[in-house]
Amino acid sequence: MSDTALPLAGRTIYLDNIPREEALARLLEKMPPSPFLPFEIIPVPNALGRITAEAVHAAISSPHFHAAAMDGFAVRAENTFGASVVEPRALLTGVDAFPVDTGDPLPEGTDAVIMVEVVNEIDSETIEIEAAVVPWNHVRVAGEDVVQGDLLLPPGHRLRPYDLGGILAAGITEVAVRTAPVVAIIPTGDELVSPGADLKPGDLVEFNSVILSGYITEWGGAPFVYPIIEDRFEAIEEAARDALECADIVLVNAGSSAGREDFTSAVVKKIGELLVHGVAIFPGKPTILGVGKSSAGQVKPLIGIPGYPVSAVLALQEFVRPLMAHMAGAPTHGHSAATAVMSRKSASRLGMEEFLRVKLGEVGGRLVALPAKRGASVISSLIEADGVVRVPPGSEGIEAGEEVGVELLRPLSEIRGNILMAGSHDNALDLLASRVRSRFREMSLSTSAVGSMAGLIAVKNGEAHLAGSHLLDPETGDYNWSYIRRYLKGREVVAVNFVQREQGIFLPAGNPKGIASLADLARGDVAIVNRQNGAGTRVLLDHLLAEAGISPGDVNGYGNVETTHVAVAMAVAGGRADAGLGIFAAASLLGLEFVSLGWERFDFIVPAEYWETQAIQRLIGVLREPDFAESVEALGGYKTDLTGQVLTPPGDK
Repeated sequence: MSDTALPLAGRTIYLDNIPREEALARLLEKMPPSPFLPFEIIPVPNALGRITAEAVHAAISSPHFHAAAMDGFAVRAENTFGASVVEPRALLTGVDAFPVDTGDPLPEGTDAVIMVEVVNEIDSETIEIEAAVVPWNHVRVAGEDVVQGDLLLPPGHRLRPYDLGGILAAGITEVAVRTAPVVAIIPTGDELVSPGADLKPGDLVEFNSVILSGYITEWGGAPFVYPIIEDRFEAIEEAARDALECADIVLVNAGSSAGREDFTSAVVKKIGELLVHGVAIFPGKPTILGVGKSSAGQVKPLIGIPGYPVSAVLALQEFVRPLMAHMAGAPTHGHSAATAVMSRKSASRLGMEEFLRVKLGEVGGRLVALPAKRGASVISSLIEADGVVRVPPGSEGIEAGEEVGVELLRPLSEIRGNILMAGSHDNALDLLASRVRSRFREMSLSTSAVGSMAGLIAVKNGEAHLAGSHLLDPETGDYNWSYIRRYLKGREVVAVNFVQREQGIFLPAGNPKGIASLADLARGDVAIVNRQNGAGTRVLLDHLLAEAGISPGDVNGYGNVETTHVAVAMAVAGGRADAGLGIFAAASLLGLEFVSLGWERFDFIVPAEYWETQAIQRLIGVLREPDFAESVEALGGYKTDLTGQVLTPPGDK
């Protein structure tokens, strides 16, 4: 594939769109044949997680003698033949039978052990048996586990705890392993500051190096992190040249895109060979793959890792991990996998391999995947995700209900303990999730902020255990029931109140535009940020606008949407909007002013078939704890007098 040249500020930047497999192949072709890391000989107890450099053969047999496998008496089997209940056989201790404990060597001339439980002791010198035994009964014969010279482990094997025990048992005290590759990590960027520093506008905390170091260590490498390097070509070049002298792999973090201060590709071209700049993966497209030479002429990988954290993680996993395995001559082991059903359609860009983060839960006997946050900069999407779905480059996305393979980021046993809640967002849900996990370690509340209507539809389709909803019926003034009848027609459900909460208008501190009521949102100098279609807050806004005789088309920013109350509050606090609707707790969190528009009811809608399950009953039990109500009300803007109560449909009262 030819490069696309982008002239920028006197430089030429190339951004390709190379398929992932081809990009990796280009890099590995420049490496020596696998394996090529040197080896060292270390004590076996220190070798956990290291890669064997050569085959490991048993030095001795294990056990190296015939050993008793039970507590009892060692005998010669032929001396027991003919013994029965009718004709018991007497054996003299110290002559025909010898007391042994488990693991003892068999006395000379014996070839079997009789368990002490089936022996009758006649006196201190005589025992009696009522059944014969065959040769080698309850005996660990020499070499039962390992025979001297047996192949125990092949080269390129990552040593596990039981491997260490096994080779020690086979008489081996030292083992040849590949040296841990030293990986230099060079964080770059004028905007970066160290964790804990006082932040001013434009500053970004440098945390990627900690993430990258953690993975490198987990994969058996030795990370070395440079101080933050300024966005200057000469400074990055100097750091990269220095790293090529002391490291086996050099990673330059950030500066790999096509921005004004992205110098990495130019540095790679100057001091080495640029192989790839731009890979057909999302996140992770700006990844740079190249090689450089040390002063001794040794070719070493020189890789540009994108600055966005999710892109950085994926670039590391897809290129650095297999590179490290190649260097050590070891296989690349991926995540455990499972099959899940996609809860809703997820569109992807044709020609790009997307790594879609998902939340998982077992609903109705099948594993269900709910798409998590997207975007290359959203590190919380990895924190919250249970797995990753690879969308192939030839696909435009995944349809709702489609079966997909999922690479698991958590153990499946833990995922099966997830309670999946789809629906509206609320700050108090985090409190509930935290309390559920602290009470029941095998359970988690996993929420997907898709909006109230989408939550009800997820319950209808069997894609969630419950929905969170606060949908106002403008005709009755009640919440949720008319929508339950519409979207869950014929489905038996239980509605239980979560909280009552105060909704209103978010305004910047000081209210610079003097917004006093809903009518002011239609002013020409005011721009709002809205919630997504189907969200309860969007339904409320539409109802209030209609009551006031205001057309949505007269409200600037009506089509500018966010999916959570906190995201709306952030937009107002950050100056991207003059106002937005949301709950008081979110306004208070970010120090915004708040014009109250009233109180609403937020309910959990639970299908009847899940209501009596242990997981849901535990969830409701936590909901009904008095100290939970106190912690919710402490956030401000909440009432909890209905919290945990099962609600009755209006017509049934």
